[in-house]
Amino acid sequence: MTYLPFFLKKILTRLFLLFLLFQITSCASRKDVAYFQNAGAYETMVETRDFEPRLKVDDLLSIYISANNIESTTAFNLKKGEGISYEEVDYIIDKEGFIDFPVLGKIKLMGLTTEEAKKLIESQLIGKKLLRDPVVNLRIKNFRVTILGHVKKPGTYSVPTERITLLEALGLAGDLEMKARRDNVLVIRDFDGVKTFTRINLTTKEFIKSPVYYLTQNDVVYVEPNESAIKTTSLDNRATIMVSIFSVLITSTALILTRN
Repeated sequence: MTYLPFFLKKILTRLFLLFLLFQITSCASRKDVAYFQNAGAYETMVETRDFEPRLKVDDLLSIYISANNIESTTAFNLKKGEGISYEEVDYIIDKEGFIDFPVLGKIKLMGLTTEEAKKLIESQLIGKKLLRDPVVNLRIKNFRVTILGHVKKPGTYSVPTERITLLEALGLAGDLEMKARRDNVLVIRDFDGVKTFTRINLTTKEFIKSPVYYLTQNDVVYVEPNESAIKTTSLDNRATIMVSIFSVLITSTALILTRN
């Protein structure tokens, strides 16, 4: 039975080598993990875009009309319930891009910014002589973004405002894992049934100029693992198998020695 200790020694040697390899592949350099690597000291970048999200199909809108004569706005501010427990009625943009608004009927809002949508409703209220000097308050209620992949807290996050940057969204998700790939982050955007896929490199300052730096409602951000994480996962699987084999051998050896 002398071949058993030799075989166990061989297994231990392999496990030790796997451990060393695991440590080597787990190392990451600054080039792999640092953001804005080509940004200089005291460097300035001027933001020239005036970003506003545009309304999409299935957006849920809160719309409230006010005017000097409060009673004249009642027909436009629909409510559910009675007394102090009422709720304002929200509006969903349908597949054709319209909402069905009280008195005014069908209004196409898809593709407009919230400010443009406000002005459109105000102009129709004035043009049809329904209200004098109306003020339209319009807000997107289902503004959310989804962060998936190699981040600390993947999930779907509601955004209280209508403006969020990619960096802010990643911050909501707890930032990228150390072994996340920063040079190939994917942003998936859907508008009017057309999905666009944009990849950006967070290690350079130029990604700030990307059209997806400012996220829109229901954008999806996917962060993939780097090569080190993929190799580590493979090594972990192999190590688990080796440990299982080693445990079986130890048990078998103990039984044989006990019987002898």
